[in-house]
Amino acid sequence: MADPEMSVTPYWELTFDADGDVDGRQRDRLVKEMAQRKVRDLIVFSHGWNTDRSGATRLYSRFFEPVPALAPQARLGYVGVLWPSMRFSDEPIPDLPPSVAAEVPAAARPVLDKGTRHALIEVFPGRATVVEQIARLLDQQPDEGASLEEFGRLVRLLVEVRPGGPQASFAADTLAEGEPAGDPLMLFGDTATVCGEFAQALAGLESPGGASFAMPRLWDGAHELLRQATYYAMKRRAGTVGERGLGPVIGQLAKASPEVRVHLVGHSFGGRLVSFALRGLPEGVRAVKSVTLLQGAFSHYAFAARLPHDPRASGALNGRQNRIDGPLVCCYSRFDSALGTIYPLASRMANDSRTVTADFGIGRKLGPEWGAMGHDGVQAVAGTRAFTLAEALKAKLPATGCVNIDAASVVKRGGSPSGAHSDICHRELAQVVLAAGRVR
Repeated sequence: MADPEMSVTPYWELTFDADGDVDGRQRDRLVKEMAQRKVRDLIVFSHGWNTDRSGATRLYSRFFEPVPALAPQARLGYVGVLWPSMRFSDEPIPDLPPSVAAEVPAAARPVLDKGTRHALIEVFPGRATVVEQIARLLDQQPDEGASLEEFGRLVRLLVEVRPGGPQASFAADTLAEGEPAGDPLMLFGDTATVCGEFAQALAGLESPGGASFAMPRLWDGAHELLRQATYYAMKRRAGTVGERGLGPVIGQLAKASPEVRVHLVGHSFGGRLVSFALRGLPEGVRAVKSVTLLQGAFSHYAFAARLPHDPRASGALNGRQNRIDGPLVCCYSRFDSALGTIYPLASRMANDSRTVTADFGIGRKLGPEWGAMGHDGVQAVAGTRAFTLAEALKAKLPATGCVNIDAASVVKRGGSPSGAHSDICHRELAQVVLAAGRVR
């Protein structure tokens, strides 16, 4: 399937809806043409949160560009996964320069611009009125009392899911007996308190290591609460699409072309999506030969059999790395401040580890229980091997098990809180994907 923006061929797309249902025509075309093209190694890449189709296509094209030259003898095919994960228009697209809109003074722009409002309506259909009410409050920023509470109520209405729907059970990265699935606690606590924490975290990102004597603006925190609530909804969605959508599709590919070797790659929540696809693989399918996570935005304990801070609990993907006929490779970077600061704060407020207190622990140090895969790698999994990026490119990677690769030597670009998080289009990381799958 040709795409004028794509740098490699053959390239196919797989589009999924919020409940994990795949576009059947795209799936059938992939199954048919993959066999016709005699593809041996199929690289399947999933974008993360805050990415629309055009951004995802550009990301895939840039990441895939060096691959043919790195493996000139391989019979390669490429798949771009597309799933409904909205983009805030005031955020940079991964690995692209800031938009002209971002250069307009903040005071001259609405807090929730037209593009973001449209994106919210697209990914939360039927809730246009709620979106407009949220936008009005953010633009007007009235008193910080009753208006903030109303804002919190509207955000909760926006992201809630049907209790019996498929997405309700895909939010948690860690599992404890007797813990119900549901919406994050940050949506049910005192909105002003939550907004205050987010405002403080944002101020810290803007002036790292510096002292700030200005009181954080709660409405800045309210904007971040909306982003994080949306982020939480996309987190649920990524798990849903992975297990209910991509996993079964890989099973169909394996049945039609049993000789094909599948290599899953995921950025940010795309890492979560491809990891949850392991839970959705049909029994006996061993087609997945490698999984590479690039700045994975989910718990670093997701694959753990026991959590260090709660031995009764395990990771939601405990043991699923054994469904890979090869290694699970996690590339991470300490420069990813989005995963190092905002992610653990949001995870604590969302009660991912079931230890959050009623006051959300204002000022409390964020402990390792809230950490993200893309900030410090896979944790609490016995036998995990660790490499620097330089070491990984020289050595032969392990044939199985979890592998951590410190990619901070290339994943380090600043410029915005999400800058390093999106800094993944590097030849070296493409080499890691090929090395993980032993593609030559």
